[in-house]
Formats: sequence, C-alpha cells, structure tokens
Amino acid sequence: MASLAKPNQQDSSLLRFPNRNTPPRHDRALGEWLLLVPLSTAGLFFLYGHEWLSDLSNPVRLGAVLGWLLLVIVLSAFAVLRHAEHLAARLGEPMGTVILTLSVTGIEVMMIAAFMYTGNGNATLARDAMFAVVMIILNGMVGLSLLLGGLRYHEQTYNLQGANAFLAVIVPLTVLGLVVPTYTVSSPGPTFSPHQSIFLIAMSLGLYGVFLAIQNLRHRNYFVAPRSQGKRKATLLHEHQPSPGGSVWFHTLLLLAYLLPLVILSEHVATPIDHTLRLWNAPHALGGVLVAGLVLAPESLGAVRAALANQLQRSVNILLGSVLASISLTIPAVLAIGFFTDSTIILGIDSVDIILLILTFVVSMLTFAVRRTNVLLGAVHLLLFLAYLMLIFEK
Repeated sequence: MASLAKPNQQDSSLLRFPNRNTPPRHDRALGEWLLLVPLSTAGLFFLYGHEWLSDLSNPVRLGAVLGWLLLVIVLSAFAVLRHAEHLAARLGEPMGTVILTLSVTGIEVMMIAAFMYTGNGNATLARDAMFAVVMIILNGMVGLSLLLGGLRYHEQTYNLQGANAFLAVIVPLTVLGLVVPTYTVSSPGPTFSPHQSIFLIAMSLGLYGVFLAIQNLRHRNYFVAPRSQGKRKATLLHEHQPSPGGSVWFHTLLLLAYLLPLVILSEHVATPIDHTLRLWNAPHALGGVLVAGLVLAPESLGAVRAALANQLQRSVNILLGSVLASISLTIPAVLAIGFFTDSTIILGIDSVDIILLILTFVVSMLTFAVRRTNVLLGAVHLLLFLAYLMLIFEK
C-alpha cells in the first residue's frame, strides 16, 4: 500500500510547489541555443539566398534547400509554441491562447505575402490558405482531438458558451470573406470592389476587437474549463507541461526573436515550394494547404496534447481561436497588400468548396451544441477532412 501511495504524494507536492525544479535564469538563456539556427539561416539566405535559388533545376539541390528551409521554419514555429505555452501558464487562460493564435497568424500572413510575389497563380493563394485553415482546423484537428480524447476518456467536457462565441464570429466572417465574393458583380471574377474590400476590412477588425474584449475582459469565464474537470485536470496539466520558468518579458522577447527570422525565411521558402508545385503540375489549392499546414503544426500539436491531457477547453480555445484569428486578420492583411501593390486578390471559393464549407459549419454547430464530446463526433470531422483532401485533386 505504501508503494501505491508514493506517486500520489509526489504529484501532490509537485502541484503545491510548481516552480521547485525551475532552472536558474542563466541556464534558461543558455538553453535557447536553438535560436542560433533560424538566425544564422536567415542571415545566410539574406546574403546568398537569391544566388542559391536562382537555379533549382537540379533535384538534389532543390530538395536540400527546401528541406533546410522547411526544417528551420518548423523548428522556429515550435519554439514560438513553447514560449507561448509558458506565457499561457503565466498569464492564464484565455490570454495565453490569444498570444499563441496571434503569433501563428503573423507567420501565416508573412508566408502568404511572400508567396503572392513568387511564381504564378498566387492571386488565389490567400483564399486557398484561409480555406485550408478552416478545413484543417474545424475538420482535421478538431476531429483528431475529439477522437483521441474520446478514446482515452470516453467523454470530455468544455465550456459551451465559449465555443458558441467563437462560431458566432467565425461563421459570418468566413461566409462574407470566402463565399460572398463568388456572387458579387461589382468587380470581375470572385473578387470584391474597393468599397466592399474596405467594408470587409473594417468589419473583420471590428468584430475581432469586440471578441477579444469579450474573451479577455467582460466574459472571461466563457473560455475557462468547467469546474467539473476538477483535480484530475490539474494533475494531467502538470504531467504533460513542465512548470514555467522565466518572466513574462523573458518569454515575450524570445517569442519575438523566433518570429523575426521567419520574415526572411518565408520569402525564400516560397520560391522552391512554388517551383516544386509547378514541376509536379499540382493543383493551385495545394499551395494553400502547404502554407496552412506549415504554420498550423505547432498549434495543432498543442491542441492534441491538451485533449490527451483531458484539457478539452484549452484545445477548443486553441483550435477555434486559430480559425477566428486567421479569418479576421489574414483577410484584412491580404486586401491591404492588394491595395498597396495594385494587385488582384481572389477571395471567392467555387461551388463545391461552398457546399463543403456549409457542411463543415453545420457539423461544427452540432458538435458544439452539447457539453460532452465523444469518439463519434471526432470521426465525423475527420471524414470531412479526408473529403476535402480528395476534392483538392479531383472535383
């Protein structure tokens, strides 16, 4: 009996003194040696990138350069996730996930802007990337999180009011940004006229501002885990996430330090990716999927880990917050880029994607209409995600 009680006593002491094993400040700073990788890579490509990327006809050279850039971008993105999680532990929910989603959205906007000036067919990249974000998150990652969480815990609970608040803003902004341009006649093609674009920019930023005020000030309790999860949730939180070390400023500065090299790396990685897609005659929409998948990898991993730790509320905050930040901030950003560069931005999706989008929203509203989730709901979302992948290659 004593051997059985020992782990519980250990967990209790760790929960009571969460910072007892926190490393000293100088050790934490030395532990950030990984920052040298994106900084040195960004410096090298800033000096020699145009020369290295001038001729990609050699497949070995193409694979080496593309693999190098993708690896460094992914490492930087996961470092951003790590520091955002420390900030989340310091600042509490929902502010922590807001920092994470805003950071990842910044990476997304940088990569989309870089791709818009590289190769052909980039007028549709912003649309394809935003639609991919919606499909990957609301179907792929929501489905995977609910499936894995359901397999481990049978049923999981979350705050219904918070999920409904997310969807109440996501649905109208997505329809206005990705569906309405397909049917407008003020400008040729599935685009918005200048006046319509200005209205959408103001509406997107205004609604997102109101949502942030609701989320972080007036109704913070909507986005906090239900009390019923109790002590088991706290124990699993400690098991899956180390105790945070360092001040808020320490992690904030390092988060920004990992983000800055991505400005240069995003510009250069666009060239080999665009060359590879044209070489393989891949659908244009696949470029949006690659951009979305690359920038969403850290958030997706964080959401799945949270679901496996029985923290479904944090998973919901991360996933739905990612979609909302992407739609609310990326659309104004790319439309503004279109204004300043006098380039056409195609936003409207086709009829098949519209049907898939409507189906996704209907299933999402059914999923987040009850306080308890299970394996079946996760499986339905994953099947919709597979349908989306299939329709990219054959409609």
